[in-house]
Amino acid sequence: MDKTELILASSCYGNPSKPALVLLHGFLGDKQDWQALMPSLSQHFYCVCLDLPGHGNSPSITLDKPGFIQVSQLIEHTLAALNVSRFHLLGYSLGGRIALHIVQLMPDKILSVTLESCHYGLDNQTLRDDRIQSDELWDERLQNLTMSEFLSLWYRQGVFADLTDDTRSQLIKRRANNTAAGLRSIYLATSLGQQQDLSNLPNQSASNWHYFVGKEDQKFTHLAQRWQHKAPITLHYFENAGHNIHLTSSQAFCDTLTLHLLKDRT
Repeated sequence: MDKTELILASSCYGNPSKPALVLLHGFLGDKQDWQALMPSLSQHFYCVCLDLPGHGNSPSITLDKPGFIQVSQLIEHTLAALNVSRFHLLGYSLGGRIALHIVQLMPDKILSVTLESCHYGLDNQTLRDDRIQSDELWDERLQNLTMSEFLSLWYRQGVFADLTDDTRSQLIKRRANNTAAGLRSIYLATSLGQQQDLSNLPNQSASNWHYFVGKEDQKFTHLAQRWQHKAPITLHYFENAGHNIHLTSSQAFCDTLTLHLLKDRT
């Protein structure tokens, strides 16, 4: 199939006459990651949850390095097929980094930008090279380990230190449906090491920018605070939450998101 004919898998919730909210999950996730939020968010927004390439029910595609623009173009094509022309944009982790490139690709379609635990990009080539080298090791693990073995190692990284043993076990069980081939089709092409420093992007945007960070996620708390000194982003801190706020603090996440998006609209 020609790439121009490809669309991503999606699940839509709510009334299409309401403002659209496009939700992008992180690496290893899928559109079902947002399911618990839909009863609340769909009261106010037409929620469009997408599976990124190589995840969930979306196809895997061959990506250039970097592959951010290709993925963003595929999202643009999918949204056009869904008749979504303007939208609020929410991205978690990898989904947030892809969201940054969507803003670059179609700035006039963006109503607002909300990023959850998202890196804006490394600021020098040495750091990017180091990250690529690290991600190549993870890619080798994807190739050589079983999915359960890979996931057990992945969720032992420091950024996930707030997870309880039960939550970690549930995540590993849920993510075991991923395929190594699907994940590898996107992983290195969207490595943080392939991404340029986009910290100045909010200064060039007419949209309101919000950043969600868990107080227990020290790495991204410090990153968010540095970013706020560079650009007009509003930080929202969540108590008793780490890297994945929408998983561990879903109601607070929904309440905060709804409040600021409805406020931005007025």
